Amino acid sequence: MELWILFGTFTFLLLIGTPVAFCLGVSSFATVLYMGLPPVVVFQRLNSGVSVFALMAIPFFIYAGELMVRGDIARRLVALAGGLVGHLRGGLGQVNITASVLFGGISGSAAADASAIGGLMIPQMEKKGYDTDYAVNVTVVSSIIALMLPPSHNLIIYSISAGGRLSIADLFTAGIVPGLLLAVALMVAAWLVARKRGYPTEPFPGMRMMGVLLASAVPGLILVAIIFGGVRSGIFTASESSCIAVVYAFLVTVFAYRSLNWTEFCEATFAAVRTTAMVLLVIGMAAAFGWLLAFLKVPSEMVTFLKGVSDNPIVILLLINISLLVLGTFMDMSPLIVITTPIFLPVATAFGVDPVQFGIILILNLGIGLCTPPVGAVLFVGCAVGKIGIGQAMRTIWPFYFAAFGVLLLVTYVPALSLWLPSLFR
Repeated sequence: MELWILFGTFTFLLLIGTPVAFCLGVSSFATVLYMGLPPVVVFQRLNSGVSVFALMAIPFFIYAGELMVRGDIARRLVALAGGLVGHLRGGLGQVNITASVLFGGISGSAAADASAIGGLMIPQMEKKGYDTDYAVNVTVVSSIIALMLPPSHNLIIYSISAGGRLSIADLFTAGIVPGLLLAVALMVAAWLVARKRGYPTEPFPGMRMMGVLLASAVPGLILVAIIFGGVRSGIFTASESSCIAVVYAFLVTVFAYRSLNWTEFCEATFAAVRTTAMVLLVIGMAAAFGWLLAFLKVPSEMVTFLKGVSDNPIVILLLINISLLVLGTFMDMSPLIVITTPIFLPVATAFGVDPVQFGIILILNLGIGLCTPPVGAVLFVGCAVGKIGIGQAMRTIWPFYFAAFGVLLLVTYVPALSLWLPSLFR
């Protein structure tokens, strides 16, 4: 009965449009009251959920990304990407994807990527004769590459949700190969669609101009080396790295690029505060919800249930992926990480999946959910930037979905894609 109240209240509130954080909090509160536990338990769990030192990295990484978005770094990275891949078929589509890789290594946020890169690329693509739906689809799906590249704050949330025992450096490293593989798969899909529609290519600017473009983008790209190299080498922790990233982003945008004025600085600060408040509230409420799941022995029951369905790891992983894909269409990413990690991680490890590999599976899976209706936050951003309806985008987005699903299956069933690079760095 406790589970019926917990999930029933949560589902009902979600269906009537209640914000996810309040769905999690109210359903947890109602369940605790039914069980006769002190209501203060919910607030204790909320407090303990956000009182984790590693979470300090999230607001600072968000702040660094906001400074970079408003500090002209996105335009310089798009220009560099244009020189690198613009001469391929569907040139600006390839530029869009490559720019997402470069910018994702700075922002770590799919929504920031879709907003910044989409705001620059979609108008350019329309001006050059590209259909708006193609421009939006490329922008939306390529933005999830940022979720798997350092400094992805979603990987930090996963590490904490897994009990804090997983190395953030290992998770950052594990996401690099799958992220690049996703970029290649999306570039192939973009090439096929561009060839079918007859989209143009862009002229190669020449080696001299490539040097100019690279020199212009290097100050921003160095941030990636600072974050990844510092955390991976153990020079500083992820939390310390995030603080250094903010200081460096401020210095680059103010003194190197001279593109961040006082108004934009204030906007970046307020935006980072708003995003941080939303993320931490969701994490705290999800921590209370997750504690109830553990208290009611849902993870162990899930392991028993799935073992009763099949003892084949291939089947079990397929069922987990399908469950996460369905959940991802109805909920945002951060709460799903906190809720589903305690449920599915024990199942995955029981069937021999490394927790680091499962983290990449989880992040990629839920990232795809950000691009699917009815609650696809990144899909909404892309459609808003492109000024088209979700239905129009959905009619032609399938080649990019298939590319993302293909990479998800490879990451699921080929552990080396996630685990080879971390083992090499160790």
